[in-house]
Amino acid sequence: MNTLNVNGTQVAVDQEGFLLDLNDWSEPVAAALAHAEDISLQPEHWEIIKILREFYQEFQLSPATRPLIKYTALKLGPDKGNSMHLNRLFKGTPAKLAAKLAGLPKPSNCI
Repeated sequence: MNTLNVNGTQVAVDQEGFLLDLNDWSEPVAAALAHAEDISLQPEHWEIIKILREFYQEFQLSPATRPLIKYTALKLGPDKGNSMHLNRLFKGTPAKLAAKLAGLPKPSNCI
């Protein structure tokens, strides 16, 4: 088992850095996960993280890229709900990396 140090507390993650217990998620955990990925979370990132967490609450799954794009476009409009915007924010792997930062399971179709 791997751990992530968040303000002196150890949070369990899998080999890829996804939380083992989804209840361990918090904004400081998200920031620590982002730091491990060399990302400085900006308001645009937080918008997508919030959207992902809403998606998970509604459907009980982490979306693949296309559903993530469609859901983001529905909630935030086409300027933010498009692959170019999401790829820029999440290093070309928006579904996988954004899910990790949102404290969600890895999307089932991601390698």
